[in-house]
Amino acid sequence: MSRRPVNPARRFADGGSIPFVGSVQSKTRSSPFLSIGLLVVGAILLIGYLHYGSGGSTTVKEALSKVEGGSSCTLEVQRALPVLKKAYGDSMHKVLHVGPDTCSVVSKLLKEDDTQAWGVEPYDLDDADAGCKSLVHKGIVRVADIKFPLPYRAKSFSLVIVSDALDYLSPRYLNRTLPELARVSSDGVIIFSGYLGQQRAKVTELSKFGRPAKYRSSTWWIRYFVETKLEENEAAANKFEQASTKRSYKPACQVFHLRSLH
Repeated sequence: MSRRPVNPARRFADGGSIPFVGSVQSKTRSSPFLSIGLLVVGAILLIGYLHYGSGGSTTVKEALSKVEGGSSCTLEVQRALPVLKKAYGDSMHKVLHVGPDTCSVVSKLLKEDDTQAWGVEPYDLDDADAGCKSLVHKGIVRVADIKFPLPYRAKSFSLVIVSDALDYLSPRYLNRTLPELARVSSDGVIIFSGYLGQQRAKVTELSKFGRPAKYRSSTWWIRYFVETKLEENEAAANKFEQASTKRSYKPACQVFHLRSLH
């Protein structure tokens, strides 16, 4: 018969070095659900804190994303949809989303009234669920390398929303990709980008993204827009800010509004 491993705390208690440990352990044994209860309460408080800090509802997936230290801007797009609809109005009727996990955004957009949606997944879809595979089969979602021209005609969509994708591109490829996004849109491009200092991609994700994320400051982005002659859409940005204030919405990512190419 094998011996059970010795609990170090039990050993210290038995030796008399830490006299109160034994009494605490006896109380713990008499309340077997105490630890579980504390964990549940802690989890509820944590999710409640994240809910309050975000200014809106927080799903378990969003909460886990924040606990792990990396805010997903694709999840942020889903949170921001009501605000975007208020700011852009009728321009939200034909939307292209570009970024990882685009199926989740497209699925949510398709549930909205009078909204058509498509998606471009810049990375592989090996672990896609049945719903996502169905969107790919129907041609609604495509897998495409955004460093090259997109397979769409000019002004094919009213709005293009991009998230969690540009942060993985060097300026060399940004010079190709951003003008392409502006080309295929008629009413603007909305960029969701991580804040400077946010956690980089985990080692397990590098094989998917190819390189760590390079988060940039708002100052860097604004200077880049000026240098590349991409115009910011100030009217849309103001409407978005006003709608955010009314809904007490605080973006967990940087949000930029650009005009389409004329």
